Amino acid sequence: MALPRQRRLRADARRNRDRLLAEADAVFRQEGTGAPLVSVARRAGVAIGTLYGHFPNRRALIGSLLRERNEALFEYGQVLRTSSAPRQALTRWVHAVVEHGAAYQGLAAVFADGLDDPDSELHSPCVRMNDISDALIVNARADGTLRGDVTGVDVFALMNAAARTREHLPPEQADRLVALTLDGMLTQAPCSDGTAEPERSRNP
Repeated sequence: MALPRQRRLRADARRNRDRLLAEADAVFRQEGTGAPLVSVARRAGVAIGTLYGHFPNRRALIGSLLRERNEALFEYGQVLRTSSAPRQALTRWVHAVVEHGAAYQGLAAVFADGLDDPDSELHSPCVRMNDISDALIVNARADGTLRGDVTGVDVFALMNAAARTREHLPPEQADRLVALTLDGMLTQAPCSDGTAEPERSRNP
């Protein structure tokens, strides 16, 4: 008799966890990542102690909530690393990370803190994002389409700042600001021989 009861308890725990994640997504979309966790528990129909039993802190909840989306982003990044067009690959990666980091208000700040805190549940995903960024930067620099003084820190700062900006601006305007900033980091498109294409004369 004990085995069926254990199975029921495990099934109940899985259902509670799934409900908590679903309600956390809804609450964070409405109120941001700083929303009271008791609101998440209440909407899921469980006690706050049950929430902490599954997710010991806010970062653990956010990390679990983003796990599948993080993996999808990393897979996309790996595809971009093999691109034969490094300039476009870096541009697409930056826009993808900005969109990812703006999923909830306050998420960009959580990611920034996670990168600086090795004990954070979000540290490993942030490091993986940086690793992909660094690889794309190396490719674009070797291709001659990225300024030599641009660093991974610069690109991460751009992505994080742009994600925070996107929380307060229409997506189209935020994307335009990202594109303008990226243009300042990129050189002219390379010619077929690998040299930079000269600027066209503005005179007819």
